[in-house]
Amino acid sequence: MINRKFMAKVAGVSAAATVAVGLFSTGAANADTFIPLPGGQLTKTLSDGTVVDISLVGESALISPSMGSTPVHRNSWVSGSAQVTVSDGGSGKIYPGYTVGCQVNISGGGVSGGGDVSVDPEGNGSGGITTGGELSLGPGQSSSFYILDREQADDYGSESHSKNNKFTNGSGSVTWSDTTIGLTGCGGYAQARAFVSVEVETDNVISWVTLWGAPFSLG
Repeated sequence: MINRKFMAKVAGVSAAATVAVGLFSTGAANADTFIPLPGGQLTKTLSDGTVVDISLVGESALISPSMGSTPVHRNSWVSGSAQVTVSDGGSGKIYPGYTVGCQVNISGGGVSGGGDVSVDPEGNGSGGITTGGELSLGPGQSSSFYILDREQADDYGSESHSKNNKFTNGSGSVTWSDTTIGLTGCGGYAQARAFVSVEVETDNVISWVTLWGAPFSLG
């Protein structure tokens, strides 16, 4: 679920699948600490020659004192923008989110020590994935969540929820501001990192690509 301000701009794209790893980076996580993050960029060529480009820009985290005010409570506000382009136009879906780990290394495409957290566009992940940033983790555990939870009516008028923004005409973007990551139960060091999964469909393939941002410390 997106907290506070959220902007989403969608404009079209077509294309890709496979998981890519971002660069490793760690920031200090003290009270009221602003952490500028490097974001990332990934270009992937699909089997049919379609080129998908994903960028994570304007990424940052603000580490704040938690409401719990104890060593096992962490709180941060994260912001960023995911931008996608696909050659030859097309359509697809953008799924932005974050992976959080407690005393576990999340510098790779998955995590070690707490089981592999591989994220796919349908929300399947062996480490667990939700649509809310309020997490409870113990040492050696990790979890992922999507920042989007768009409520809308389905074809029968019933309530449905979407974890993505659709795009068309070869490009799209999603921008988020001050989205909460709240962590409880972690008595050791904690880290988080952004990911942007893109599901694309061409005339020949249906595929997805994931760009990982740099890990940052929650304290």
